[in-house]
Amino acid sequence: MSSFIVKGGKTLSGEIQPQGAKNEALQILCACLLTEEVIEVNNLPDIVDVNNLIGLLERMGVKTDRLSSDTVRLQADEIRFDYIKSADFAKRSAQLRGSIMIAGPLLARFGKAYIPKPGGDKIGRRRLDTHIIGLQKLGAGFSGNIEDTLSEMSSKGRLQGAYMLLDEASVTGTANIVMAATLAKGMTTIFNAACEPYIVQLCSMLVRMGAKIYGIGSNLLTIEGVSSLKGTTHTLLSDMIEVGSFIGLAAMTAARLTIKNAGIQHLGMIPDVFARLGIRLEIVGDDIIVPAHEHYEVETFLDGGIMTIADAPWPGFTPDLISIVLVVATQAKGTVLVHQKMFESRLFFVDKLIDMGAQIILCDPHRANVIGIDRRYPLRAIRMSSPDIRAGVALLIAALSAKGTSIIDNIDQIDRGYQRIEQRLQAIGADIQRM
Repeated sequence: MSSFIVKGGKTLSGEIQPQGAKNEALQILCACLLTEEVIEVNNLPDIVDVNNLIGLLERMGVKTDRLSSDTVRLQADEIRFDYIKSADFAKRSAQLRGSIMIAGPLLARFGKAYIPKPGGDKIGRRRLDTHIIGLQKLGAGFSGNIEDTLSEMSSKGRLQGAYMLLDEASVTGTANIVMAATLAKGMTTIFNAACEPYIVQLCSMLVRMGAKIYGIGSNLLTIEGVSSLKGTTHTLLSDMIEVGSFIGLAAMTAARLTIKNAGIQHLGMIPDVFARLGIRLEIVGDDIIVPAHEHYEVETFLDGGIMTIADAPWPGFTPDLISIVLVVATQAKGTVLVHQKMFESRLFFVDKLIDMGAQIILCDPHRANVIGIDRRYPLRAIRMSSPDIRAGVALLIAALSAKGTSIIDNIDQIDRGYQRIEQRLQAIGADIQRM
């Protein structure tokens, strides 16, 4: 298991470009199973989760051709169901939260799928009810228990279109159901659908493949099933979570940083939320320039109330940046209540920040009160461990701003979501080494 050795307090500056969007990539790669024709994906992030999913698809029989580190061609013209029923499939797919999205395409095209016990980040309960219930409404039967190593779903004949009101606006749940519905017979209506840019991207790709999807970008999707889909080429968006991470990095280290090709129109509330922390951004074309912030002051609400930053389904603030906002608030002037509504274990990394000297009161599993110290004294270097992808990067940002040498263990978690992060940070002046 690898670690980062980080010498903090260095002056950072320069340009950095976000990778392709991790969460979009996992959906798009699974969509290749909907057709026997070639799918080409560009701007693919070279990260552990994406590479593991490509490896899993290869073992399932998908022909893959890695044209470069960020481009892959896939052709699912021969699927090995003998492998999909195997213990090796169960083991490998259980390491990937995104592997659940294999189920919808397989059900739609072949009438059967096998669902592993879910893996991914340990950030709290992440139920799969939305996936299972949605696919059941399309006519799939479910045998087993989601806690089983491998559960089977199957349909007698072609899936049938249906109306459904999702119990939560799950991004991966919406993606799974949409992919299944494209090949179902008749009309499918999905209300309370997730409408993140990644879902818009997936739907747009499916339309290019021949799907008939209406209401793209809204929470009411209507899908008219077709008999088959064709191949296409797709380019991923820039990763909004990386963009937010780099904004936070620049603020914490008082760096002047240019974030190239940031995908401004797809960032939603991200720039506004950082503005509430007093972080000024300059937009030039599709680039974000973060000026050096020696100080930044948290806004209050119009009535003078303490600023609260909370996550919410799109177009609300993404939960994947709550960890970043929390660490950035530690060096602000003012107080912020950070409310993580969706996952009850995502704030459990704040004890490391407290050990570093941050003033944080963990109110309960979902809320932390951060009293910004306005750089009156730097955070202290410590040894710590990365609990999940986003908390790991938040701790890395804290270490880069801290006084002294920090060691971050379990950085395999960070590698799951950020490609060659130490090399890209070294290019802008960070003193970081992999051990």
